[in-house]
Amino acid sequence: MTTLLHPPRFALAKHDGHHLRLESAQGATIDVFVLEEDIVRVRVLPDGRAHGPRTWAIAPGLDDVPYEGRDRLDATGFTLPSFGILSNPDEIRVETSQIRLTIALAGGHCAWEMRRDGGWHCVLQDRATQAYNFGWWDERIYHYVRRQPGEMYLGLGERAGSLDRANQSYRMTNVDAMGYSAKTTDPLYKHIPFYLTWQRDTRLGFGLFYDTLADCTFDMGRELDNYHGPYRHFVADHGDLDYYFIASPQTPLAAVRRFTWLTGRPALMPKWGLGYSGSTMSYTDAPDAQRRMGEFLERCREHDMLCDSFHLSSGYTSIGAKRYVFNWNHEKFPDITRFVQDYLENGVKLCANIKPCLLRDHPEFEQTARDGLLIEDRNGEPAWVQFWDDVGAYIDFTNPAAALWWKEHVKDALLRYGIAATWNDNNEFEIWSPQAMAHGFGTPWPAREAKVLQTLLMMRASRDAQREHAPDKRPFLVSRSGGVGMHRYVQTWSGDNSTSWETLRYNLKMGLGLALSGVSNIGHDIGGFSGPAPEPELFIRWIQFGVWMPRFSIHSWNDDGTVNEPWMYPSLTPQVSALLKLRYRLLPYLYQLLWDSTMHYDPVLRPTFAEFPDDARCYAESDDMMVGASLLAAPVVEPGQTQREVWLPTGVRWTCYWSGEQFEGGQSVTLPAPWDRPVMLVREGSVIALNVAGQQFGHRGDQRAFIVVPFADGKRACRRYVEDDGESEAWRHGAFGEWSVCAQGDASTLTLAVEATGSMPRTPASVEIRLPASEARGVAMAAGRIVTDERVGGWRRIVIELC
Repeated sequence: MTTLLHPPRFALAKHDGHHLRLESAQGATIDVFVLEEDIVRVRVLPDGRAHGPRTWAIAPGLDDVPYEGRDRLDATGFTLPSFGILSNPDEIRVETSQIRLTIALAGGHCAWEMRRDGGWHCVLQDRATQAYNFGWWDERIYHYVRRQPGEMYLGLGERAGSLDRANQSYRMTNVDAMGYSAKTTDPLYKHIPFYLTWQRDTRLGFGLFYDTLADCTFDMGRELDNYHGPYRHFVADHGDLDYYFIASPQTPLAAVRRFTWLTGRPALMPKWGLGYSGSTMSYTDAPDAQRRMGEFLERCREHDMLCDSFHLSSGYTSIGAKRYVFNWNHEKFPDITRFVQDYLENGVKLCANIKPCLLRDHPEFEQTARDGLLIEDRNGEPAWVQFWDDVGAYIDFTNPAAALWWKEHVKDALLRYGIAATWNDNNEFEIWSPQAMAHGFGTPWPAREAKVLQTLLMMRASRDAQREHAPDKRPFLVSRSGGVGMHRYVQTWSGDNSTSWETLRYNLKMGLGLALSGVSNIGHDIGGFSGPAPEPELFIRWIQFGVWMPRFSIHSWNDDGTVNEPWMYPSLTPQVSALLKLRYRLLPYLYQLLWDSTMHYDPVLRPTFAEFPDDARCYAESDDMMVGASLLAAPVVEPGQTQREVWLPTGVRWTCYWSGEQFEGGQSVTLPAPWDRPVMLVREGSVIALNVAGQQFGHRGDQRAFIVVPFADGKRACRRYVEDDGESEAWRHGAFGEWSVCAQGDASTLTLAVEATGSMPRTPASVEIRLPASEARGVAMAAGRIVTDERVGGWRRIVIELC
């Protein structure tokens, strides 16, 4: 009790450049690292020693970290700005241009302020009563902070339920949650201990990232204890309290961008990864799988369904009823080379499912066990886990020899046949026994403390196999599970969702949660993966929603053995084909959003309040989202609807994509919501790139057009769009071109400036501009010549011959 009444008292013991260390007589230490004007790191060590491993999360502006991890004291990539420091007998204060951190020397409690309008505003304070665990309670790591009225909490990855995490608690541990409820199930697949706090009244916010591999819990105000006042807390099962504070003034997107930058550059994947990806377990589970796979191509051609890839489910690896990674079932696939070549000749890439666990009767189990490539128990025997229909042992990716084995098998079993990509699945590494040990790069530690690391290293080994096999091509990978840093390697999705209208509604929020957590290349199993087949209306609304997601895959394992396919309902097949063509029409815009994610760390998907923080109505729970900064998407998530009410954020005009009709912001409008036309609106001042060439399965054209919605007040609207080959690594060396499209006008004339520069993959002779039909001003060109000016539907179509 004496210890509790007299918490450690700290004193400044070290000030070395960007690093300060505070020490107590009891041995506890607090490290402060001033990394950027808007990023400050704090580490609290109750006994003065670091207990956690190196970090695989921190890679500021970098493509990756060393395979064995990054030293936690490595400051490479940070600007390490100068900062002010002030101390007195009661506290020490550290100040950058954006952040002021005050640490009470009695107890080490932190108070964080942010600068705005020339003054400092308090945004976060540690709880005054027992904010940390200085070894008083147990071996876990605790951080308690005060909770203020009106705060929103966003992020934490793909959590179920509302986008605002306030008043809820979440367990962060990777599990295989097949058939989960998108409204209530917790935990789920991913481990991303980062969240945003946003104060809607002050428009001040910040991000907190806890750099840990540990299973952990976030309580965002669900817990209540009279002795401490309102609070929220973070608890990790092991490691250290090591967190980053990221300032986010004016918009929550500032912290999202900086957190994404902090944890590494998102992978730029090939453009074909944005196309429709077919997938179903039933094809490869069938005894005549190669024939069934061929039928998929035939049906795509028959029904004019555009398709760029197919996700090859794990049935291709079967022996009997079980799956054996890297094994080909030659009865199902008698001619692998011909099978792959047929797909490539039709313009469809294959993405093969791979799993990181070898069942105990896997053909290579005994050899990998002898070679020490599996996670073992403390006696050197395989650490057994339940995996699908049997027990087995996981590959240990903290052993470099195991990663080498994995890469060679990816190349030999898959890539050499022409398979383009890997689908890293069932990679939650559900290891619970304290007896299981990871190799740990030569320093073993409990495997259950490295689950997230294993899934990251699996992705990395799979990516490196692709790089070694085809160094001039961009790797494409998909992973279901993951943690902080996964965006450096893979596209992901929200896992094995259930088939329901509720899932459709809450998967939207799950996707926004991932995007606000630095993971933008995302999607969902369209139609629902687990449960009954979707009824026609639900299926078509799912496809409408999928049109806007970076990942578009129809995937299922329906209870009744049916398959979710674009043609599953003949009466809907024309609408599905039209929606896929709409998806491909929007690909230039979506591709630019992924380019901006890679280059500028912009999230692809955003809640409307992130773009319009001054509009109070945007904070209300809704089913809308922004796709980039320019497109407002409003999916229908309830049955029986023929219209969709949409709140138009204030301050700008909005133009209906379909009719060209314009609306002032700051009002609700009700728009038609037919099955072949998802509701979407274009923001004033936007330029949206389209592909208006004719599209057929196996024969895709590429012709650029741009929707331009000028400002009404004469401001300049301008946007750049990248053009490259979409598949090679040549972009890293500047081998890409750019469109620049600008519009500015006065009361009588709208001047357009269109320019194509750089290394364009095609030399365009002309380009099409689409203006709202209500745009009645005369159009002048800064360069080039107008050859067509006509009204088509709700749009004014202008064709410009370029100089």
